[in-house]
Amino acid sequence: MTTSQREWSRAREALVKSIVELGFPEDLGMEMARQLKSPKAMYKMQEYLYNVKPKSVELVVDEMLAICSDIERWKEKKSSEAANASYNEILNHGFE
Repeated sequence: MTTSQREWSRAREALVKSIVELGFPEDLGMEMARQLKSPKAMYKMQEYLYNVKPKSVELVVDEMLAICSDIERWKEKKSSEAANASYNEILNHGFE
């Protein structure tokens, strides 16, 4: 197992543990880990669970969707910035 895989596995286990401690099913935590996709996102979700201690599945899923949306917005912004930088390079230096 690579370092990255170990980190992902640790983040998943911590998230699942947090979900179960709040009284939600383990399967919910496993599915959330798959949807969040990265340790950083899983830790962000875990912070929310620790600080807010939501009482309903709807609140948990809503926060997960908000985190996923934030990540997608960040990716789109970075992609747009890269495209803009390339475009500016062409404007400034032409097709060399």
